[in-house]
Amino acid sequence: MNQTLLELRNKIKDKKPDFIRQDNPKRMKLNYKWRKPKGIHSKIRHHFKGRRKMPSPGYKSPIEVRGLHSSGLKIVRVFSLGGISKIKNGAEGMVISRSVGSKKRLELLKKAKELNITILNLNVDEHIKRIEHMISLKKSKTSKEAKKDSKEKPKEEAKEKKEEKQDASGEAKKEAEKKEKDRLLTKRV
Repeated sequence: MNQTLLELRNKIKDKKPDFIRQDNPKRMKLNYKWRKPKGIHSKIRHHFKGRRKMPSPGYKSPIEVRGLHSSGLKIVRVFSLGGISKIKNGAEGMVISRSVGSKKRLELLKKAKELNITILNLNVDEHIKRIEHMISLKKSKTSKEAKKDSKEKPKEEAKEKKEEKQDASGEAKKEAEKKEKDRLLTKRV
């Protein structure tokens, strides 16, 4: 029965129009979020033919499946490992909160995979690989920073040598300019 109600909900959603704010396409500064028209001459408020439809109770989904995921599972938001133990396997699906950090997210994913709990908002295996890759990159960066500290001294010495070369080349340029001036002055006399 639950499956037939989910199919019915999908049919209702297919027929449901987009409820956007009146005059939204005409005015760029109005957002698409629905607002009830309140004008006394509003054609949408008066339900004129050919105008946009207004939200009404007829567009609601059946009560038994309202708020369920498309797979038919009840959505449960999880913030910590304690939330996983409360999930009923088979009837509820887990959604990891957006505010959870990557380390804790990795723990949650591994625990959910171990307990065979369905995660509704992401692919478990791909996400675990991505997080482990990011963590390994961070570890390699920290080791690179330690190497940089040991390499800083030779870099500073190289900079000093460069500056000395520039000073020497600057003096050579000055001498060449001086010779050129002397040559020009001797030609005039």
